[in-house]
Amino acid sequence: MKILVLGAGVVGTASAWYLRQAGCEVTVLDRQGSAGMETSFANGGQISVSHAEPWANPHAIPQALAWLGKEDAPLLFRPRLDPELLRWGLSFLGHCLPGRTRENIRAIVKLALYSRERLQALRRELGPAFGEAYDCLEKGILHIYTDRQEFARAVEAARLMGEFGLERHPLDVDGCIAVEPSLAEARHLLVGGDYTASDESGDAHRFTQALAARAAAAGVEFRYGCPVTSLELADGRVRGARLQDGSLERADACVLALGSYSAPFLRPHGVRLPIYPAKGYSATLALEADSIAPTVSLTDDGHKIVFSRLGQRLRIAGTAEFNGYNLDLNPVRCKALVSRAHSLFPGLRYQGEPQFWCGLRPATPSNVPLIGASPLPGLWLNTGHGTLGWTMACGSGAALADLILGRRPEPDFPFS
Repeated sequence: MKILVLGAGVVGTASAWYLRQAGCEVTVLDRQGSAGMETSFANGGQISVSHAEPWANPHAIPQALAWLGKEDAPLLFRPRLDPELLRWGLSFLGHCLPGRTRENIRAIVKLALYSRERLQALRRELGPAFGEAYDCLEKGILHIYTDRQEFARAVEAARLMGEFGLERHPLDVDGCIAVEPSLAEARHLLVGGDYTASDESGDAHRFTQALAARAAAAGVEFRYGCPVTSLELADGRVRGARLQDGSLERADACVLALGSYSAPFLRPHGVRLPIYPAKGYSATLALEADSIAPTVSLTDDGHKIVFSRLGQRLRIAGTAEFNGYNLDLNPVRCKALVSRAHSLFPGLRYQGEPQFWCGLRPATPSNVPLIGASPLPGLWLNTGHGTLGWTMACGSGAALADLILGRRPEPDFPFS
């Protein structure tokens, strides 16, 4: 079976790997010059099953109202006449109901746990050098809280995730500092935390490039600088993709892994995907040798910011800005990332200027990705992973390969 994968981000590349391992002939098409150059490029770097609570939850609406008008708010909605954002927002409100939140957490945890297992199996298969190539750290993820109400809600969320197989252990302030000693100078800010020892961190871009190289060596064809403009249909079935130069690439089936661009790509074909771009920011610091910086990956829940140690670099990432497909860097939001880092780590020292970046996360209202058959026969979806694309990439790719080949995927997840 010949498969076209549209998109060479971390999700598309993982899809290509598992399809090739299953015996398919695979070609990956991407408009960039190499793999992982867009949303996978400089994200938060976490394999964070512990971050499974969706944005849409009963506490989201009062939080969003409190942040209105604040340029450096963790969640920023730009006023705009955008029917797609309105449609997305109304669906988001529906997913804030407690019953829906619980079901969405269950789906996210189940897929994320499976994906982490697949990533670990992949490292065992490809050897230690593969993990070293993307600065893999198996030191867990520590969530920290500076608000007692938020901490109390987190303890309840941890209990719920425990029902679905994820262990998040609540900690007092001393426990947080024992896990990550560099937080000692921020003791006065903390009220508690929770720790998931089984979570990981690593550079998603370097992982994607390393996996693409292994996939190419295994027979996957990567064609870069090849923007895809539309799908080719015949007899009511997708038979390939039309490229910007007018040429046609034929296949038995196509996998759509275009992240936030999946929705506008399918709209001309009469399919509406509930995906909207949520712009996230990051800053990467080249650390001085004597810098007091975390080695355990951290999530600062109140500010929606994560910190990941990538060798001698520190990645600070997070926040969400709903501003369409705009990729302009907002200096206020960039500065907020570094300011928060200095608040938590007064001994932080780094060389040169921070490297700022932003990318468009493909967010569904539920935070549950779209994986499986599309309404168009011959087209399969692997998109809509929001902030968890790196976390869910391997599991999503492996499960999709099973679905395409008519096998039952392992995770208990609502595949389409």
